[in-house]
Amino acid sequence: MPDTRIIAVANQKGGVGKTTTAINLGAALAEQGQRVAIIDLDPQGNASTGLGVPLEERELTSYDLLTGERALQETLRDTAIANLRVVPSNRDLASADFELSNRPGRTQLLRRKLSAPSEFDYILIDCPPALGLLTVNAMVASDSVLVPLQAEFYALEGLSQLLMTVREVRQTANPDLRIEGVLLTMSDNRNNLSQQVEADARSTLSGLVYRTVIPRNVRLSEAPSHAMPVLQYDPNSKGSHAYRDLAREFLSRQLATA
Repeated sequence: MPDTRIIAVANQKGGVGKTTTAINLGAALAEQGQRVAIIDLDPQGNASTGLGVPLEERELTSYDLLTGERALQETLRDTAIANLRVVPSNRDLASADFELSNRPGRTQLLRRKLSAPSEFDYILIDCPPALGLLTVNAMVASDSVLVPLQAEFYALEGLSQLLMTVREVRQTANPDLRIEGVLLTMSDNRNNLSQQVEADARSTLSGLVYRTVIPRNVRLSEAPSHAMPVLQYDPNSKGSHAYRDLAREFLSRQLATA
């Protein structure tokens, strides 16, 4: 069994490319021979839809995994991409924060389920756009946090709240949690604001920011409506090339920190 690396893909802001990154980084890693699972921990279930799992076929979900009734292997679904599996999500998860709030060890629930050896090289957890119990469970279960950051005004201000949550999780439940990296998304090099946000992020966060930048790309936006990653929908698009570049950079960072 390999040592599985668990990465939470998190940002409390919605619409920053979080699910797009989880799906397409996962697909790009799988394309390079890595065994990958994506856990959809967002009640909206967009990662599940984007990986081709229809709502009516989500009998077992991350809700069943989190609440303790099912093991990881029972909730996994195959996708159309070799080496890539998914634990789907549905609206049942929306009540998890409330239902689990009084449960002992409520922040450790996912960690317990993912602590057993698995066949995966990487597990990516697509977190909801909030810093509630679901996201905290993901962080407590993870080795690191990957932060998609949209190249827009106030982007860095929102990041500070997320970093504060990471710090709190380190202090209380997972001292080894680290920032995997910050990924600039939805960038438009023709736009002065995008260029300024990128410059500010690199100046402030230094080596945490990936060299790879994900551009605004029509194909990236279209792919989810066809229930597939962009690498499958249009393998030669700018979005596909960017996520392949990200996967290579991601893997090189993994080697450097191993």
